[in-house]
This record gives sequence, structure tokens and C-alpha cells, in this order.
Amino acid sequence: MKKILAMTMALAMSLSLVACGGNGTTSSAGSASSQGAASSQGAASSEAGSAAAGEFTTVEEGKLIMSTNAQFPPYEMVADGEGFEGTGFEGIDIEIAYAIAQKLGLELQIDDMEFDGAMLAVQNNSADVMLAGLSYREDRDQVMDFTDSYATGVQVVIVKEGSDVTMDNLGEQMIGTQRGTTGYIYASDTPENGGYGEDHVIAYDNGATAVQALLNDQIDAVIIDQEPAKAYVEANQGLTILDGAWVEEQYCAAVDEGNTALLEAINTALNELIADGTVKQIVDKYITAD
Repeated sequence: MKKILAMTMALAMSLSLVACGGNGTTSSAGSASSQGAASSQGAASSEAGSAAAGEFTTVEEGKLIMSTNAQFPPYEMVADGEGFEGTGFEGIDIEIAYAIAQKLGLELQIDDMEFDGAMLAVQNNSADVMLAGLSYREDRDQVMDFTDSYATGVQVVIVKEGSDVTMDNLGEQMIGTQRGTTGYIYASDTPENGGYGEDHVIAYDNGATAVQALLNDQIDAVIIDQEPAKAYVEANQGLTILDGAWVEEQYCAAVDEGNTALLEAINTALNELIADGTVKQIVDKYITAD
């Protein structure tokens, strides 16, 4: 099979700071700074952390509104109970967004919706930032501005145990992906560009629905990020992950195109969290070495 991108088996943190440039529910977590919240009309409090220096605007005063699709464990998922800091959600992106909001002196609000909707929320200025296992693509960069990368994601292929599907014959199968993700975009591309064509790919609202379609023999394989794939296989008997990586991609946060001040504030906070080891601690909490 023609590889679309350089592939790797390990999911590792991207500490070199590469430029990385969907049932909706809403939840909020309290502001982490007692020194004062950054205003949507003016300068952020310098006491809220060095990343908050300078002026930036947010959709709602005192809040950082994050759009996401909480169907992507371990990056974001709906919690059984109160979730992380009472947000009702948990996962890598949830904790990173909370830590960023802390540095900016803002209250984190999480809006859960379909993946495509989460991107549109940022573009329509109903959300400030998107974190949702979001990878950089040039076409996305035309409508959103991306932060530096904070993680490297590896996409893999889920099949039924005993299936004759292989990496080499994927182009002959029916493949399920999550709508709007790079898995769908790459797989549905033409064979000349390394894809399998739209006739071989079905888009679902989320990964769980795609996996259910596989269990129901409606499709032959699911292409999805390695960590959610592990969670789905563990939760559903009779599934396995093919050996080898399908695509490697860099995960980033994104704001609306042209919102330079907010991008710089979030990126500064993110870089500080990477440098002091906070991001690695968050990732290690959810993803073990084995």
C-alpha cells in the first residue's frame, strides 16, 4: 500500500515545538487564578501567568471556551462522574486546555459537539479554541490558526479478529472513519494521492459509531488514532488492530484565522507547559509506555 505519510509505531510527545501551523454539551471549570481574569475587552492580568501578558480577546469575558468532540479517548471523553475539575469531561486535551486557561487567568468552558461543528465553532467565534485530537492540514490552515504541536498521533486500522484485511489490501475494502477527520480525508482521497477513493470510505459522526458498524459487518475496517483504537478494542470483544501505523500526524490547538493575539497567548502558555513537563505528565497519565 502506498503510504500517505511517514509512519511510526510510537506515540510520543513533540518537544521540538513543530508548527502545527462531532450532541453538544457545555461544561465549565473555575478560573485558576485568584489574581484576576483576563478580560475579553482588554489586557490579561500579568499576575495570571507570564503567558497572559499582552492584550487578547475571548468570546465571553473571563472565559476560555473550548470546542471539542468528546468521543476520542484518551484525548477527550465524557466522564462517568464529575470529571476533571468538575468539567464532566476527562482526557489529555481537557487537562491541557484547563492548564492553559489557568495560565491565562480564565475559566475553562467546554462545549462538546461533532468534530466538524467544533471546527466551525472556532471559525464562527462561538468558541475561542479547539482541542479535539486536531491535526494540522494546509486546508485547515486557511480558516484556522494553529498552535505548536503538543503530541504526535498515530492512526491505525481496526479489523475483526480472523479478518483477511491487511494494510496492503485496504483499498479493496469498505473503510469506516470519523467524519471530518484526517483519517477520512486521507482515506477518501484518490489512489493517485495515496487514498482509496470515496467509494471505499464511509464517514460516521464519531469513532464509536464506526466501530459499531464494523461489529455489525457493515464495513471491513476502521481507521482511527491509535489510542482511541486501543480503547475501542479493549471494550469490544472480537476486534484487533493491524500491525503497523497507517499515518502519523501532529496534534495542535487552533483558534480562528487572524486571531493573532489569542493565538500567541495560548501558544506561549502551551510552550511553558511543555517546557516545565506538565504536558508530558498529562500524556503519561493517560497513555502508558506499553
